[in-house]
Amino acid sequence: MPNEPRSKGMKSRDQTRSHGRLAINASRKPRELLSETPELAGAWKAKIITLFPDAFPGVLGQSLLGKALKDGLWALETIDLREFGTGKHRDVDYPPAGGGAGMVLKADVVGAAFESAREGTPMDANEWPVIYLSPRGKPFNQGIAQRLATAKGVTLLCGRFEGVDERVLEEYNVVEVSLGDFILTGGEIAAQALIDATVRLIPRVLGNAESARDESFSDGLLEHPQYTKPADWRGRKIPEVLLSGHHANVAKWRSDRSKALTKERRPDLWRAYESRDPIEDQEQ
Repeated sequence: MPNEPRSKGMKSRDQTRSHGRLAINASRKPRELLSETPELAGAWKAKIITLFPDAFPGVLGQSLLGKALKDGLWALETIDLREFGTGKHRDVDYPPAGGGAGMVLKADVVGAAFESAREGTPMDANEWPVIYLSPRGKPFNQGIAQRLATAKGVTLLCGRFEGVDERVLEEYNVVEVSLGDFILTGGEIAAQALIDATVRLIPRVLGNAESARDESFSDGLLEHPQYTKPADWRGRKIPEVLLSGHHANVAKWRSDRSKALTKERRPDLWRAYESRDPIEDQEQ
């Protein structure tokens, strides 16, 4: 019987058990490699379907996110789309129906990868969303990142070529998300950006919860200007109010500057902020 394609780190439900806080998984990886990135039971996880698994973790393995990954506060699994390719050369794409330039990722290939990614994940889309990084998708923002951070994990499909067969997106209720109104060569960079924005919201990743609460977009406004030592740099001085020690005045100054910057630089955000219901905000 021919070997069936398997995802990197793929496991069946009966091969996973909880041992204390660590999730112990059957794997062909040497134990010394696994020990570098322990996966805590219940840790938020990203499953990445990609033609370039070696692109990960990339920048996600650096700084605070990299430390959190090594500490098991979140987990990353890459699923090599090429392993599900068909034919002698494991083809993953084919020319578009109706003609046209470029190639399209095949439904049978992507569908098999989605089935692999489903192993061990909840079927509820709120608990485990399935996302295709696409320029025609809903614009990614802080609100989406916050919702993803409260899920148990996410499956991300990194597109290539001219796109993906529409039928597989419909079959698996895939949500399309865009990083912005521009085109990338593939979805890997967009996937890393989405994961970065999400993982940093997970408790203990940043180390200081206030860092995430005070940032741009956390309350619908751009962040206020920041300053630090020296107090006088090239004749440019830190605003006196920030050195006054008067917390209420500092908070008011920061709020006023956030509003002014948002109104000036992002009128779209300012309009949305002005139209918010203050009662609903208090309830949230």
